[in-house]
Amino acid sequence: MTVLGVAALIIVAWLCIIAFRRSLRPVRTGLLECLRFLCALIVVGLLWQPEWHTEVEPSRQPEIVILRDGSASMTTSDAKLPQPFDPREKIVSRAELANQILESEFWKPLEAEGQNKILLEEFSLPPAAEDPALLTVRGTDINAALMSALDTHPDLRAGILLSDGDWNEGDPPVTAAQMFRQRGIPLFSIALGSETRLPDLDLRDVSAPTYGIVGENVQIPFTIDSSLNRDVRTIVRIRDENGIERTKDITIPAQSTYYDAILWRLNKEGSTTLDLSIPFANGELVEKNNKRKFTISGRQENIRVLVIETLPRWEFRFIRNALSRDPGVDLDCLLLHPQLGPGDGPDYIQEFPEKLEDLQQYDVIFLGDIGVGQDQLTEKQAKLLKGLVENQASGIVFIPGPAGNQFTLPIGEDGLGSLIPVVLDDNKKIGISEGTASPLDLTTEGRSSLLTMLGDTEEDNPLVWRSLPGFFWHAPVIRAKSGAQVLAVHANRRNQNGRIPLLVTSAAGNGKVLYLGMDSAWRWRRGVEDLYHYRFWGQVARWMSYQRNMAAGKRVRLYFNPERPKPGDIVTLNANAFEKNGAPLEEGTVIIDLTAPNGTSQRFELTRSDAAWGSFSGRFKVSAPGAWNIKARTTDDADSTIETTLLAQGTRLEKTGHPARPDVLQELASVTRGRVITADQLPELLAEIQTLPEPRSLIKPLSLWSDWRLAAALIALLSFFWIGRKLNGTF
Repeated sequence: MTVLGVAALIIVAWLCIIAFRRSLRPVRTGLLECLRFLCALIVVGLLWQPEWHTEVEPSRQPEIVILRDGSASMTTSDAKLPQPFDPREKIVSRAELANQILESEFWKPLEAEGQNKILLEEFSLPPAAEDPALLTVRGTDINAALMSALDTHPDLRAGILLSDGDWNEGDPPVTAAQMFRQRGIPLFSIALGSETRLPDLDLRDVSAPTYGIVGENVQIPFTIDSSLNRDVRTIVRIRDENGIERTKDITIPAQSTYYDAILWRLNKEGSTTLDLSIPFANGELVEKNNKRKFTISGRQENIRVLVIETLPRWEFRFIRNALSRDPGVDLDCLLLHPQLGPGDGPDYIQEFPEKLEDLQQYDVIFLGDIGVGQDQLTEKQAKLLKGLVENQASGIVFIPGPAGNQFTLPIGEDGLGSLIPVVLDDNKKIGISEGTASPLDLTTEGRSSLLTMLGDTEEDNPLVWRSLPGFFWHAPVIRAKSGAQVLAVHANRRNQNGRIPLLVTSAAGNGKVLYLGMDSAWRWRRGVEDLYHYRFWGQVARWMSYQRNMAAGKRVRLYFNPERPKPGDIVTLNANAFEKNGAPLEEGTVIIDLTAPNGTSQRFELTRSDAAWGSFSGRFKVSAPGAWNIKARTTDDADSTIETTLLAQGTRLEKTGHPARPDVLQELASVTRGRVITADQLPELLAEIQTLPEPRSLIKPLSLWSDWRLAAALIALLSFFWIGRKLNGTF
């Protein structure tokens, strides 16, 4: 760059000399060519990026800033009080040790005779009022604290950091440490806390559903982290504000993460605050993370169910009885008998609901031993059922029979048969019969599923399933399809793919699918009447219709995923909108009014995803924890508004009981040429700070090549040169 600049100046100087010699007005031309060379000299100089340095001498008393970490992780009790503070060297929290250090006034010698000015600052303090249901705590931003100290204290001589080094917000602290190094300011860190994790049980996560049905069980999944070096046999307790509680015995493996769920029966409508907790275990040192609070809404619900069958086999008869007697179910049955025609009587309809406004009312479809053919379903009707599941979040239950009619369901892209979550053997369409009864055996997923919860408690449930009467016929299942969840398998038969799956669930678009590969659930009544049989099918109906009924109005039905997002998650909103006559909305769209926890609002329209079904979808990002209010309405009717609340579960950034991070503090000290010490080394720290040189003069560089004043001067000179040339050519 230097060589090019010099060469350019030589060329410009040569051109200036030539112009001067040829000019008839040597005085004027000489002045103009000097101005030209000056402009070229300025331009070349700017290309070399010159700087103007201003030296600022310290005008005030040298300052030493003490930065105290006030984050929640400092409440961890794993710091040892050294002998100068306590001869017993007892264990206290990191915050208590920091307080002891500050109360000892170790910095007083540094202030003697006005040598230095001591400044105490705290950073990353938690919010004054925290909502325990959100589990949110402000994180630790060490980098911001260091940068703030540099910006607000120009006469800084040294920095002292009292922290555990556990940062989780902002830029890496080493960024600020490099700024300390450039200004010649050392950073001394007093490491607080233990490098190894404390013995602890941490109830880390509770993933409750948004709502539940009054009088029914809901499943509350939870996660526990254990850092104990032994298995812990304990109980998990869930309690409401009235003191009603349920408990469950669990065993938490040593040094592992434990996943489980507990059942809770909702007894009232409206919002209920629940408290989930585990006892303080022997050897555990942190108690405050053994409890979590959350809310769940209870509601009464009327589920619309359609049962479609050909022959009135026992399974059909008892499913019809179970659902018709369920006060929360509104049942319609379509019996397409091949010889007698459609069935008649209470709860029966005479024909398939061909209109979308009639079909879309059903939350769950039970499809028995029926397929596509004469006196059964048409291909159009089968396609409608598939669209109902995928586009309107309805559920469908496949219950095959020995006639093998379900093999005639289309399996193409638009075929209803493609929703069946298992692969069937086409060579055995009539199924497999056995001379002795075989029971179902729950899988690991089945033992924790709400669908298979037949006992009053989770401990009783395995005993109930083992006592159920078996079946003599099952469908020719080869294996479950990819992505399906197997809840129960044949207890006595297996093939090349393993044990035969007979109770399988899967997702299909926005809806759910359940496949029961045997037709003897009605036999579960033996000796207990309707206890388990009614309970099972009632749970199936509610589980299949859950998402569809998150927020349902007359004109708009709204559902979202995930139910309990965390900040940073993308929430997908799905809506079904209808005309006033119940038909899918053809004109217009769905408007969403979204209100964040801080009160800010935004409005946006959902995108039409399937015009035939009035299906709309959209997305938004959860930026903060708390209650997000969602209002949805159609553009043609302001009275169609429905409203629901989405609770965003915050992530606890600050972890109590986790080990300190002295490696972070060591890196900061190394970069700034400081030092990491422990609490009992304070005298050494004082001696080292007292030997530090006075704060250096502060050099403030000014980049001339980017200064607007120099650019303006250059433009002015070029303007004079251009005007001068015009005048020189005129006179």
